[in-house]
Amino acid sequence: MKSFAFVFPGQGSQSVGMLDGWAGHPAVLDTVREASDALGEDIGALIAQGPKESLAMTTNTQPVMLVAGVAAWRVWRAEGGAVPAAVAGHSLGEYSALVAAGVLSLSQAAPLVRLRAAAMQEAVPVGAGAMAAILGMDAAGVIAGCAQAVASFGEGSSEVAEAVNFNDPSQTVIAGTKAGIEKACEVLKAAGAKRALPLPVSAPFHSSLMKPAAEKLRAALADVALAAPQIPVVNNVDVAVVSDAAAIRDALYRQAFGAVRWVECVHALKARGVTHIVESGPGKVLAGLTKRIDPELVGVALYDTATLAETRELLA
Repeated sequence: MKSFAFVFPGQGSQSVGMLDGWAGHPAVLDTVREASDALGEDIGALIAQGPKESLAMTTNTQPVMLVAGVAAWRVWRAEGGAVPAAVAGHSLGEYSALVAAGVLSLSQAAPLVRLRAAAMQEAVPVGAGAMAAILGMDAAGVIAGCAQAVASFGEGSSEVAEAVNFNDPSQTVIAGTKAGIEKACEVLKAAGAKRALPLPVSAPFHSSLMKPAAEKLRAALADVALAAPQIPVVNNVDVAVVSDAAAIRDALYRQAFGAVRWVECVHALKARGVTHIVESGPGKVLAGLTKRIDPELVGVALYDTATLAETRELLA
């Protein structure tokens, strides 16, 4: 069998009915039931029926994406799929990766990601923060443009513009205050970026403005028992594999206000001998990024019974 890794998507890949393609597989039903019990609500009904607007609320998106990622993983294993060489997750997806690796149970992770989502939403008033995707410019150029934008407000300004998601070599997401991001988009377009697209998000995720949320998360993590990983987990914030519980907690704390170094995470997976990367959960975002990060790697999405068969055949 080919050497492969599993990766788990974050916010943005959710859709109403995203588990329908599993045709009521027992592993999916068990996953939904476990998460629903942990959250005290019927998360399956929300996923199946929506509405879309409810699914898009950060406090719902994070738990439903956790459930969808873990469900696909559990189907893979239940159907005899091999254990991957390593796992990783994009932003929120790191929690799904930790469940897959046995560090957290789903019952622990579901309330944790809901708390994380609520804390992030509360950290910055709606409308005060913003995010934008910068296309057609390398990461160094984006970082420099953000610094130039912030400097333009003068010394002592509270405006923020930071590079927070390094998604592929020519796509970097920035986050910060509304005025800071608007100015950064202006500066970056003038400097040669092909596009600067405002993102429809409710908070400036992974920016330094998320530090109050991170503190709440750190307090919650202190009370959660973590097991040693059964599969190596490449984390977002350091692009490192750690197995000590304190180190895992610290990485999750810093991830809330630190950049998602996804390009480096994919390179780190390849450095471990991986040739194929399986995206576990709805959508094909990470599979697409894989090909743009390194054309030698094969990215495949696993989100229903048809793609399960394709993935098994590809990795055989």
